[in-house]
Amino acid sequence: MLKVVLVHPQIPPNTGNIARTCAATGTELHLVGPLGFEISDRYLKRAGLDYWPYVKLHYHPSIQVFEAVRQQQNGRWIGFSTGGRSSYIQFSFAPDDWLLFGSETVGLSASMLEACNETVRIPMSQPHVRSLNLSVSVAVGLFEARRQLGYLE
Repeated sequence: MLKVVLVHPQIPPNTGNIARTCAATGTELHLVGPLGFEISDRYLKRAGLDYWPYVKLHYHPSIQVFEAVRQQQNGRWIGFSTGGRSSYIQFSFAPDDWLLFGSETVGLSASMLEACNETVRIPMSQPHVRSLNLSVSVAVGLFEARRQLGYLE
């Protein structure tokens, strides 16, 4: 099953919106610390509304702890980055992929991108617009993966 991973997210409402998307799709959400907020943050809870009981949430206090968990499970690391090697639309997703997204301010680190099996980008038509909002990027990437895998019906 697909998994969404947020590495060092900083903005509670973005993470809340992503949690809501993951609840709606039955997708695991992995948060990798340090976080820019407390998991009990009221803005995080508000953005996720009353869907929190339906979120398959996993918190990893560090990237090292997350990597150890991931090594026990199958799947490729697919890093979403403005500098990704291919467009997310041309990439072929697999059911056990881990979709990795970095923080709102800096994205995934160079070492995280190197650890990924593949990197993909969401193309931007306007060169002066660097990226989409994190919660929008997660929704775009997750729903394309789900579309390709036949999970939308």
